Amino acid sequence: MARAVSTRRTVFFTVAAWIVALIIFFPILYTIITSFKSETEAIQGFNIIPSGTFQSYIDVQTQKDYFKPFMNSVFLSVGSTFLALLISVPAAWSMAFSPTKRTKDILMWMLSTKMMPAVAVLMPIYLIFRDFGLLDSRIGLMFMLMMINLPIVIWMLYTYFREIPGEILEAARMDGASMWGEIWYVLTPMAVPGIASTMLLNIILAWNEAFWTLRLTTTDAAPLTAFIASFSSPQGLFWAKLSAASTLAIAPILIMGWFSQKQLVRGLTFGAVK
Repeated sequence: MARAVSTRRTVFFTVAAWIVALIIFFPILYTIITSFKSETEAIQGFNIIPSGTFQSYIDVQTQKDYFKPFMNSVFLSVGSTFLALLISVPAAWSMAFSPTKRTKDILMWMLSTKMMPAVAVLMPIYLIFRDFGLLDSRIGLMFMLMMINLPIVIWMLYTYFREIPGEILEAARMDGASMWGEIWYVLTPMAVPGIASTMLLNIILAWNEAFWTLRLTTTDAAPLTAFIASFSSPQGLFWAKLSAASTLAIAPILIMGWFSQKQLVRGLTFGAVK
């Protein structure tokens, strides 16, 4: 009897999980389907059967240069991630293994900055970028993406580092390890799953960032989010071309997420089961 109840519960939760997953994935699926329609078909209403035309992709490649914003997205997401790690690993190490009375307050203050609307600081950020010549600059935007994601990166690494026994690091100090040696040779290898998942999450966040990329770039540093927005014009929305541009923009990150999902899940659950 107990086994039958357990089986029914398993089936119920499995079906429920699939339904939720399909609901979440459907907008992406419909975007991909729409990209294979003509503009006439795209505006006719809901239809999940495309005509199978590649004309929208041809038009997107003809009208815009996909390769340049793609390389900008790669540079910005990977560069901002490594910059964030260079700062967050020592910061998280310090707060995890040498906490003070204000450590929790500092962590909460950092997290609270993510609750502030980005538009509230748009003007000062824009003026700073203008005065330092960083508008439409990949370096400037890379630092911006690093700063907006830094609180999440520090929080995640702090959580992972707290699961590592401090006695191991104390033993390394007794053996003469320096601060950087302790971080690089002892802490980092033990926290590889957590660091890897943090890197993947930061890359995804930086890749999908649209608010700052649309307001601090025009042409030279414009990533794929600006590439998508360029297909919205005063003449109207070209749904098929917009869907094709969106599919081209999200395809790399979807593929990366698919192949790294095990590592991402392992890192996000790092330390959850002892």
